[in-house]
Amino acid sequence: MLTLRRSDERGFADHGWLQSFHSFSFAEYFDPAHMGYGPLRVINDDVIAPGRGFGMHGHRDMEIVTYVLEGELAHKDSLGNGASILPGDVQRMTAGKGIMHSEFNQALYKPTHLLQIWIEPSEKGLRPGYEQKNFSAEDKRGRLRLVASPDGRDGSVTIHSDASLSVGLFDGAESAELALAPTRKGYVHVARGQVVVNGQALNTGDALKLDGEPALRIEQGQQAEVLFFDLGA
Repeated sequence: MLTLRRSDERGFADHGWLQSFHSFSFAEYFDPAHMGYGPLRVINDDVIAPGRGFGMHGHRDMEIVTYVLEGELAHKDSLGNGASILPGDVQRMTAGKGIMHSEFNQALYKPTHLLQIWIEPSEKGLRPGYEQKNFSAEDKRGRLRLVASPDGRDGSVTIHSDASLSVGLFDGAESAELALAPTRKGYVHVARGQVVVNGQALNTGDALKLDGEPALRIEQGQQAEVLFFDLGA
């Protein structure tokens, strides 16, 4: 079964310095029909104004994945980590028993566009942790590149959940196909561009749930950047 959700059906919050689309219920946006999908709990599509950001704040018992599309995000946390997250980087933060962190766009004139993703962990009370890796555009071109997985295989970052994330870039004749296990759920999010997924034409911000589908087929991309989540029930 395929379930399509268009970009303009998402929640939206305008904080002036932050423009945020919510794929699932978050903060003041609440929709009981969109509380998550399997362990996937949050996809926030954020644009942060120059010189602004999130001050130090806390999280618990969540795997938080940050994926920057444009610009740069400065990260600091209570574990002593400090890093800049650039396009192509995948940052994983295990909140576990509790972690504090801040995220800022330190640029003077350029906004930062990112996806912040929350995935529920397989167990609570984990030791907090941090990991960051870069995946080049060439590595994602015309295929789905695994960037996060429970076992860190193929050089992906490790998330403590029954979930995997792959990212691909598709344009023109580039295509990809992936067999899906019948017991798994699939979720496609189009970060930008246009693409056809299992016969459905998708645009920037659109999403497609796959339940009981034998395969994922991605084709006819137009400067498309696609995220695919393989999820346990």
